[in-house]
Amino acid sequence: MTGLDTNILVRYLTKDDAAQSPKAAEILRSLTDDEPGFVSVVVLAETAWVLESVYRFPQNAVVTALVALVQAYGLVVQEDACVVVALEAAKKGDGAFADALIGALALRMGCARVLTFDKRAERLPGFELI
Repeated sequence: MTGLDTNILVRYLTKDDAAQSPKAAEILRSLTDDEPGFVSVVVLAETAWVLESVYRFPQNAVVTALVALVQAYGLVVQEDACVVVALEAAKKGDGAFADALIGALALRMGCARVLTFDKRAERLPGFELI
C-alpha cells in the first residue's frame, strides 16, 4: 500500500499543472486492489479545503470530486464509513465536508456531541452550538 498526499489528489482533480497533473493521474491509474493507495481522513479534509478555498470549487463540486475518489478502484480510504456519512451530509447541504467528517468521527468514537461556535455546523448530526 502507498500513501497519497493531498497534493497528488489536488493535481489529479484540478489538472492545473502541466508537469505534476499527468504524474498524479499516472499514479492513480497504477493503483490496484493488490497495490492500493491509502487516503487518510486528513488528506480528504485537506483536499476539500484546498478545492474550496484555493480553487473556489462550489461545495457540490467538491463533494462530487470526493465521492469519485472514494469510489475509485485501488484506493483504501481511512474510516470509509464515516467518510460516506460526511459526504452524504455535505451533499445535502447540511454543512461543509470537513465539519461533517469531524462530527461523523466523533460520533463513531462515542462522543455524545460535538461543541461548536460554527452556526452552519449546528445542522450536522451531533453538533451543538454554544
